[in-house]
Amino acid sequence: MKSKRKSHILSKTISLMLLIIVTVIYMLPFFWMVSTSFKADYELYEYPAPLLPDKLIFENYKLAVTYFPFWKYFRNTLIITLGSVIGVLFSCPLAAYSFAQLEWKGKNLVFYLLIATMMLPNFVTLIPVFVIFSKLNLVNTFWPLILPSFLGQPFFIFLLRQFFLSLPTSLFDAARIDGASELQIYTKIALPLTKPALIVVALFQFLGSWNDYLGPLIYLTNENKYPLSLGLPQFLSQYGTHWNWMMAAATITVIPVLIFFIFTQKQLVEGIKFTGSKG
Repeated sequence: MKSKRKSHILSKTISLMLLIIVTVIYMLPFFWMVSTSFKADYELYEYPAPLLPDKLIFENYKLAVTYFPFWKYFRNTLIITLGSVIGVLFSCPLAAYSFAQLEWKGKNLVFYLLIATMMLPNFVTLIPVFVIFSKLNLVNTFWPLILPSFLGQPFFIFLLRQFFLSLPTSLFDAARIDGASELQIYTKIALPLTKPALIVVALFQFLGSWNDYLGPLIYLTNENKYPLSLGLPQFLSQYGTHWNWMMAAATITVIPVLIFFIFTQKQLVEGIKFTGSKG
C-alpha cells in the first residue's frame, strides 16, 4: 500500500511539474508582451534585454491608442467578430441537430461530404471564394468575413453533432409524443441542453475572427475598414518601430478575449468534457 501511495504521489508530482513547465513556456511570450508595453524607449535596445522595466510607463498605452485610429479598428474588429459568432451560433446547431436527431434520405452521405471539406486547406478554396464575392460586389466590405459563418462551419457542425448524439433520445421522443414540432424540440429542449457546447463554438469562432489576418488582408482595401489585425503592423516603418507602443496596443487587444474566457470558463470545460462522448 505504501509503495503504491508513494508511486501515486510521485506521478502526481511529476505531472504537476510538467504542467508548470509547459504553462511557463506558454506564458513567456504573453509576459514579455506586457512587460515590453511598460518599458521606456531606451530599454528596448539594451543588451541583454531587461526582463522587467525599471519604471512602469503607463503613457505608452495612451500613445499607442492615439498613434493610429485604434478605436476605429477596434470597432471594426468587434463588428466582424460578433457577426461571425452570431452566424455560427445560428447555422451550426441547426445543421448539427439535423444530422444527429432527424432521419432523412442521404443524411450520412451529406455528412461524410461535409467532413471531407475539413480536409481541404483554406488556400485551395481561397481564389474561388474570392471570385464569388467579387461577382457579388462584396469585396471591401465586412460581408465576406461574416457571411460564410451563416452558411455553417464543418468543424463546429461536427462538434455539435457529437454533443447532440450524447443527449438521451428519450427526451426528444417524449416531446414528439406530446405533439411538439421539431422546431419546438430544437429551441426548447436541444438548444438549452447544448449551452456548454455552444459556448465552446462561440469561443473558438471569437478567437478565430478576432485574430484573423489573412481574410481582412484579402477582402479589405479601405483603411477605414481595417480590423486590429491589419492595424497593428502600422507601428512598423522604415524609420523605426515603436515596439513598446505596439505591445501596449496588442495587450489591449487581448483583454476582450481574456474577459470572454474568464466569464465562460466553467461552461467551456463542460463543453469540451461532454462533446464527443458518443460517436
